[in-house]
Amino acid sequence: MAETSESEPVPSSSEHLDSDIKDDAPLAKKRKLLSEKEQSEKLEHRLGGILCCAVCLDLPPAAVYQCTNGHLMCAPCFTHLLADARLRDEAATCPNCRVEISKTSASRNLAVEKTVSELPSECRYCTHVYPRHALQHHEDSLCEERLTGCKFACIGCGWRGPAHEASAHEAGCECPARSAADLLALLAERERRARDATAVYEQIFDLLSYEKITFNDLQLKPYRTEEFVHKLYYETSRFSAFGHQWVVKAFVNKNQRDPTQSSQREITYQLLLKSKATAALNVQWLCARGPWGEARLAARVAAHCFRDDAPDAPPLPLPLAEPRDANRLLATKPLHCRLIMFLSTK
Repeated sequence: MAETSESEPVPSSSEHLDSDIKDDAPLAKKRKLLSEKEQSEKLEHRLGGILCCAVCLDLPPAAVYQCTNGHLMCAPCFTHLLADARLRDEAATCPNCRVEISKTSASRNLAVEKTVSELPSECRYCTHVYPRHALQHHEDSLCEERLTGCKFACIGCGWRGPAHEASAHEAGCECPARSAADLLALLAERERRARDATAVYEQIFDLLSYEKITFNDLQLKPYRTEEFVHKLYYETSRFSAFGHQWVVKAFVNKNQRDPTQSSQREITYQLLLKSKATAALNVQWLCARGPWGEARLAARVAAHCFRDDAPDAPPLPLPLAEPRDANRLLATKPLHCRLIMFLSTK
């Protein structure tokens, strides 16, 4: 046996015990923290499975609706179900329990909306975890890894990169040193785009100087064609403008046999002259949202010369500001809009 040196004291059993406790203390604390973290992650995972939408099986991004039995649906899926039912001429039903759902029978679940907004979610850029209600602001404004552009993009710099590299790039960017001659073509293109963006509003402002202007708040009611496939279409009652009778018709995915087979819905409308025209009518018009409208419409002017041999204007897409609003309109029974018409006497 090796002899112990007198200069090296032999540790007692109590000292051995104290050192073991000190060594095990951080490990026990670490195990406790890991256990709590695993329990938290499991709880969040279970909540995510419980609170997900019954249609898309994902956590609702905003509003949450529920059927009379409490099954949850996110707002886009809810309106899509109502729109599909309208196109098929059926009653919309909950995908879980098949109970009938409608805008009047379904209700918002504010408790679920609040709970989902507090659940953690991963940033798509830096992979850090934040509450869902704060994630959008972080990704748009705070994340150092988010993609951003150079502040000199307005004079032609096409750099794109992480936000934390933007200041270094801008310090060495060559665009501020470009001569005025190099920027002429770029500035001309910017001016052309600005003119195109404001042209429609200048056109509307000019139309307001016409002598004959009228507007009608229209309600387009749903009907079915008498063909083999009973396709949905909308039509207004006859209304008067400039001493003549008019009708507006609207169709869903006009060139598609079955609109229910597509998730992309487009609504086209058509202005029809129903009375006899003794002379040509040069009419310009635009559709606006109106006081009972469900969706915002973009400014777009249409024109047609109405005659006895051409009483129908060509079909035009309804200028929805958001294409997804087509389902919002289909989810309601009638469509509402304001039609503003201008008659040129020249």
